[in-house]
Amino acid sequence: MTYAMAVPLVALLIWRRISRQFGRQPVRRKRMLARIAILAVLAALLGLSGLRDLHLLEGLVGGVALGAVVGLVGLRLTTWTVDPQRGDCYIPNRWIGALLTAVLLGRLSWRFIVVWPQVEDSARAAGMTPIQHASTPLTLLVFGLLVGYYIVYYSGLLMHHRRFLRERSTRRNEAAPMPEPPA
Repeated sequence: MTYAMAVPLVALLIWRRISRQFGRQPVRRKRMLARIAILAVLAALLGLSGLRDLHLLEGLVGGVALGAVVGLVGLRLTTWTVDPQRGDCYIPNRWIGALLTAVLLGRLSWRFIVVWPQVEDSARAAGMTPIQHASTPLTLLVFGLLVGYYIVYYSGLLMHHRRFLRERSTRRNEAAPMPEPPA
């Protein structure tokens, strides 16, 4: 029953993630801020749970650091466009998106196909839930990679968007005719 619920949910999340990695994307400020906040909270909670095992915390911190570097590279490789209907848009680098998607899919596939049945059996024998038993430094490294990437990438997109709006308002003010002073 767990697989019947988890596999379609994971497939939907992966499909949404892939569709956001390719093609022109509008800057959606509120969604990006919400994602940054959610990812930061999840990373903090996992970091706190990682205090019981330093290897888990090391995996998470290493992944966040590596993800931040990849996020900076992704920002440099992002192209910007202005769509008449959508406004400021960005086109993420497809190679970075494909690489992150492949890493995520590879780790999820490994966990679901090979490791999860073994984890369920050994967790039951140890009196733990499978999630408590399933945390590994590599899994947290992959999660940290995604967290670091998206926090840095979305923050950079939002900074670019703020500059874009500021420049657009400056151009409007310069283009507007100056009112005649009273005589």
